[in-house]
This record gives sequence, structure tokens and C-alpha cells, in this order.
Amino acid sequence: MGTIIRVTKEFSFEMAHALWNYDGPCRNVHGHSYKLFVTLAGTPSDDPHDPKNGMVIDFTDLKEIVKKEIINEFDHAVTVSENYDRKKMDAFKTMFGNMVVVGYQPTCENLAADFASRIKKQLPEKVRLHSLKLYETATSYAEWYASDNE
Repeated sequence: MGTIIRVTKEFSFEMAHALWNYDGPCRNVHGHSYKLFVTLAGTPSDDPHDPKNGMVIDFTDLKEIVKKEIINEFDHAVTVSENYDRKKMDAFKTMFGNMVVVGYQPTCENLAADFASRIKKQLPEKVRLHSLKLYETATSYAEWYASDNE
């Protein structure tokens, strides 16, 4: 058995959200510049005939997964819970155009769990999601670890 290696790729996107039924200023629509760090674990290919020899995953492949599952949907979107007031949601659709309605409160913590679920489903065999770190601000982030969720 080969050595397990962890590889990480960083992604950035802009997203606004509003927290339904929240008792602070984040109940209002506001935006963040998110940074997402995705860490995968696996054994690098040791097949000299494999074009991915020496890699756990080609970073380009990881980029495509995250782009398809997260960036394309959430970048420059307003994200709200399906529980949000319908009249306000209709207004958001009119004002902002790109709106994502999710089945949870769109906090940094819940977004991290959702993103982990989306990424895990798309990974190649023998590559696993080790962790995910989602920065909502420069000093605030949520982390998801596979070991905590097994």
C-alpha cells in the first residue's frame, strides 16, 4: 500500500445571503467574499503508464468538480432558506436575478456541510474528501472533517 497524501485546492467566490428568522443584522441581505479550501486524501498513482502518475487527483479535475457543484451555482447568487418569506423571495428574484433556495439556513456551517456532500459524490474512486474549510470573512470560517462525520 502506498503513502496517503493530502492535497488542497483553494477557491474563491462571491455570494450574498439572508438568514431567515435570525435575531441580528444578518437577517438582511448581505454579501461575503468566500474562500473555500478543499482537501482530498488518497494514494498517488504509481502506474508509469497512467498520465496521472504521481497524483492523488489532477488539480484540474478537482477544479472542474468544485466549479460544477458549487461555484457555478453559488457565485454571485443570493442564497436563502426555503423557509424565507415568499414575498421577499419574489422580490429577491426580481432584484438580483440569480437566487439559490436551499433546504437549510445558509450559514457558513451549513454551507460547508452542503458543499462537502456535493463534492464527495463526484470524487473518483480511491480519493476521499478529507476536509473542507469555508471562510465567510477573513477571520471567520467553518470546517468540515470526514473523521467527524463517519
